[in-house]
Amino acid sequence: MRRYRNLWIAGGIVVGVAVVALILYLALRPKHEDNDGELPTVITSAVTADDVKIYGEYVGRIGAQQFVEVRARVEGYLEKMLFKEGSYIQKGQTLFVIDPTIYRARANRAAAQLNKAKSVAVKAKRDLDRIRPLYEANAASQLDLDNAVAAYESAMADVAVCEADLTQAQLTLGYTTVKSPISGYISQRNADIGTLVGPQAKSLLATVVKSDTVRIDFSMTALDYLKSKSRNVTLGSEDDSREWDPYVTVTLADGMVYPFHGAVDFADPQVDPKTGTFSVRAEMPNPDRILLPGEYTKVKLLMDVRDSALTVPSKALTIDKGAAFIFVVRPDSVVEKRFIETGPEIDNSIIVERGLAPDERIVVEGFHKLRHGVKVKPAPEESGSSKSTTTES
Repeated sequence: MRRYRNLWIAGGIVVGVAVVALILYLALRPKHEDNDGELPTVITSAVTADDVKIYGEYVGRIGAQQFVEVRARVEGYLEKMLFKEGSYIQKGQTLFVIDPTIYRARANRAAAQLNKAKSVAVKAKRDLDRIRPLYEANAASQLDLDNAVAAYESAMADVAVCEADLTQAQLTLGYTTVKSPISGYISQRNADIGTLVGPQAKSLLATVVKSDTVRIDFSMTALDYLKSKSRNVTLGSEDDSREWDPYVTVTLADGMVYPFHGAVDFADPQVDPKTGTFSVRAEMPNPDRILLPGEYTKVKLLMDVRDSALTVPSKALTIDKGAAFIFVVRPDSVVEKRFIETGPEIDNSIIVERGLAPDERIVVEGFHKLRHGVKVKPAPEESGSSKSTTTES
């Protein structure tokens, strides 16, 4: 009887071990051994290699190529205004006329003084011409000759002084006609007709702006400078070793991108210790005067062009304890948790520096409950989204 009971106990243990083994097998067996109807469905996308442009984004201010203040250089009452406010004017065009009466009178007086000095000089020259032969014939003394020479030289000096006075008077008279120093668009007048203007009074009459070409001023940090140097970009200088040029684009107030590009032509050689930034300037054509001097705009500077760069959608990326990984679908539909090294960010994507190869497929949707080694049912991503140019802050 005891032997049968031992056999019964041993049989129970064997059955229990078998049941436990079956439960463990069912719980731990790989998912890819299930039927296809039970496999998780994921959306996948192929990894492709494309040329990617990397930009830096900054806040810039638009400035005119030339901005000239038209001021009164002589004092007087404003007599005429010979332009239409806001219109385009030519270089040398007369803008204002200041009452020239007093300055014309001074010029006429200077001219009269010059004529008088010339007459005295002519008489002195005749006296000298008479004295010199007499002196040579011992009919005149040395003192007479010296006096004649001194009188002539003094008369000629007076002529030179009067000529300078006349030139100055005519120049001052010319300042009563205020002309435009450049071609461009003129602002509204700052003084009304009849106003007393001059260097000691209200001298600013108007401003002339030449904005066929504008300047875009923005600031970059020292880190931006180091990034540009690492990408073989020397701001403000030409480099023929690259196949591309670092250009600037701006965004208009309505969100549209301005169709023209600008070239960086200046970079401050030192960093402002107060802000930690340095100034950069680019010139951009503005034939239709769409860009207005003084306005702020968003500036994008092309910093680098990556040839055959691998990019993945940002939504496919997971960050775990500072490390980035994605799920890669192998040819047998088994997913692999792949850690990657990321590069600059893209609008909706990110550059992968290491960890992926072209034509590999990655999971872009449905990966939140996946784990390494799970078999899935992949579905291709719907087409319709295109890669956009990159932006790096």
